[in-house]
Order: sequence, then C-alpha cells, then structure tokens
Amino acid sequence: MVAIRGVGVSSGVGVSSRIGFGPHEIDTDAPTRSARLKWVIVVNKDLSPGLAVNAAVCAAAATSAQVTGLLGGDAVDVDGNTHPGLPWIGCSVLVTDAVTLRAIRARAASHPETFVADMPAIAQQTRVYNEFLASVGATAAEDFEYYAVSIVGPRNRVDRLVGRLGLLP
Repeated sequence: MVAIRGVGVSSGVGVSSRIGFGPHEIDTDAPTRSARLKWVIVVNKDLSPGLAVNAAVCAAAATSAQVTGLLGGDAVDVDGNTHPGLPWIGCSVLVTDAVTLRAIRARAASHPETFVADMPAIAQQTRVYNEFLASVGATAAEDFEYYAVSIVGPRNRVDRLVGRLGLLP
C-alpha cells in the first residue's frame, strides 16, 4: 500500500499541480536519456527480495497513477494480442541503506518540480487499507521507516539525488 500526499505521495507543488509530460513531450522514438524527466525507485537494501519487490511495485503504481505521460501506448503482437503500455522513459530500481533512503526522500520532496511516492514500512504491516491510513495518521514524519521511494523529476536533479547508487540485484 502506498499513501497519497501528506501520507506518502508528495511534490513541492502538490498533487493537484501534476508533474509529468505533456503530449507534445512524449517521444517514443527517442532514447530514454533524452526525456526531460527521469524516474527512479530506490529500495531499502536490507529487505528480503519479496518485500523489496512489493515495495517497489506499490511505489510504481502510485507514481504511474499520478505522473502524467509516463506510460507509452499499448503494444500489439502479430497475433493481435494487446500488451498494456510500459514506461517509455524507463525506470531504474536502485538500492541503498535505510538512512540514505530517508535522506533521499526528504531532499526529493523538498524540490518543487519533483514527484515523490513512498512505501512506508507500516504499509506492509497491515492488510486493511483504512488501518494503514490510521497508522500513518498517528505517526510523526521523522518516525517513518521507508521501504521504497519513487522519484520523478528533472533528470539532473534526480541524478544528483541518487548519485552512484547500485541497481537492485
């Protein structure tokens, strides 16, 4: 489970001011590095593979729902089967320790042109969404432990945030 602005998703300008691509910016013929925005998901390296993948997928779902223009068009195979569109700008899944993950999230959330969706640890400790919301509402910001953070923002800004983090093994 991933929460919404004030509870897990943020951008310096708020969710109502969308960060994303306008139709004129989407260029599926260009390499991913030419896109104005970059998308990364940073995961706590101490998680088991199952928890890490779950956290990354949940953060990605929240991101794709909130950031306009991330997904390319559907693909149709030779047999006529449709395969839903994937992120045309790509998405790197990186790892770091819990302390660095918290710092990256804080720096990303403070930038007005950067979108952040996070997966707090408490999201994997309940199976009822309203209980998750209540837990988040009773937790101070400095007490959150993050399992994953999804960031979309200007390429140079995101590159500075994630530095030389390695890919999820």
